[in-house]
Amino acid sequence: MDPNHRSPASQFLVRGLAVATAAAWLAACQTVDLTGSTGSGNITEDSPASPANLASLSDVIARNPNDPQAYNVRGAVYGRAGKHQEALADFNKAIALDPNFAQAYANRGVVHRQMNRLDLALADFNRALEIDPAYGAAYLGRGMVYRRQNQPLEALNDFNRAIERRADDAQAHYQRGLLYQAQSQHQYAIDDFSAAIRHARDDADALLARGLSRLALGDQQAAAADLDQAVQLAPQSASAWASRGLAYERLGDKDKAAGSYARALAIDQRYEPAKTGFTRVGGRSGQTYQTF
Repeated sequence: MDPNHRSPASQFLVRGLAVATAAAWLAACQTVDLTGSTGSGNITEDSPASPANLASLSDVIARNPNDPQAYNVRGAVYGRAGKHQEALADFNKAIALDPNFAQAYANRGVVHRQMNRLDLALADFNRALEIDPAYGAAYLGRGMVYRRQNQPLEALNDFNRAIERRADDAQAHYQRGLLYQAQSQHQYAIDDFSAAIRHARDDADALLARGLSRLALGDQQAAAADLDQAVQLAPQSASAWASRGLAYERLGDKDKAAGSYARALAIDQRYEPAKTGFTRVGGRSGQTYQTF
């Protein structure tokens, strides 16, 4: 199946899983919102946020106080570090220096989205796209806002536009996959998660999400393979371990299932899918279980 295929609106809005327990599991384990974009100066998952790096960027600004890009880059680093107010101050300054700086608007939109200021985020992404209608990262960011606002068709259109502009954008494929997954369009979701994994190897979130959709379609063996990789890449993810537990439970391997649920509970003892799964497979506290 072509991962860029657009399903008709009537199909896209179909709801309901074939298996009710899978629906409940997806609701409990849904992976959500990653900070995402592409290109230098955008907020990304790997923006360096060390004190030394921030000091270096501040030194650049001191030498170039009227350079909007310098503020934008430091703002991106602050944003990645979760220092929202500092990031907003830098993006505001960058925009004041260059009112047509599309990247600064998009980055400020990411921070507003992180702060759950969705209307402000939407306004910033719209402004970025007014300035640069070909800006794929802004379509991605706006799509993520639309998804949070429960506007799936608008989100789908924006993710499609982001992928049209950059077919190897792993984050755009991942986000579109989450959208399909939420609408129970699991084969479309799997295609997008697979594309995300091809373009960004070692992506635990995409592996987890693909594993969940494969579970929903009843492909336990493939789901277990995905979730094996996910827990190795993200060993502190309770949802990954619990999802792996469900896969092995359905495969009839109660020892690995109990071991996976136990690992999830060691991370978060209140995580309900792990608690109920551990009980379901007859898990006992204090017992040692095989995980691999």
